[in-house]
Amino acid sequence: MADSAGQWQEYIRDVPDFPKPGIVFKDITPLLANGEAFAATIAEMAALVGSDVDAIVGIESRGFIFGAALAQKLGLGLITVRKPGKLPADVHSIEYELEYGFDRLEIHRDALSAGHRVVIVDDLLATGGTAAATVKLVGQLGATVDACLFLIELDFLEGHKALSGTRVESLLHY
Repeated sequence: MADSAGQWQEYIRDVPDFPKPGIVFKDITPLLANGEAFAATIAEMAALVGSDVDAIVGIESRGFIFGAALAQKLGLGLITVRKPGKLPADVHSIEYELEYGFDRLEIHRDALSAGHRVVIVDDLLATGGTAAATVKLVGQLGATVDACLFLIELDFLEGHKALSGTRVESLLHY
């Protein structure tokens, strides 16, 4: 296993023209399939989480993979942010703009409250729309976002700009 996150790129597979022509998809399944690489990734993420964080917030769906492992490693709870209609209790929701249209995210109303500090986790930061909506959603429940943490950041899309004012940490940059 590599000693630094920059060398973990060997576990990320480029898939050209997926899901549509012109897109080079960053496939994380080889990293997930390698226990040593996945464990090292979670350890690196854990080192970026402050000691005053109360919970990890995972964004559907690949954010659940990294968020659950990270929460378990740190002894914290996992709060899930889901697409509409997936959570069974009362939810708070937010609509946000995509490149071509709109989408919506939901969180249980009782998942967080004032005074909670969280780290939002997802696999990829692209344009930042989903992460920015999650930051707003968490804030509307009264909680504070300590950081947004990603495995991969596509630097050329400048998604970190959508998260202005929030600490952004990414292990791999493309």
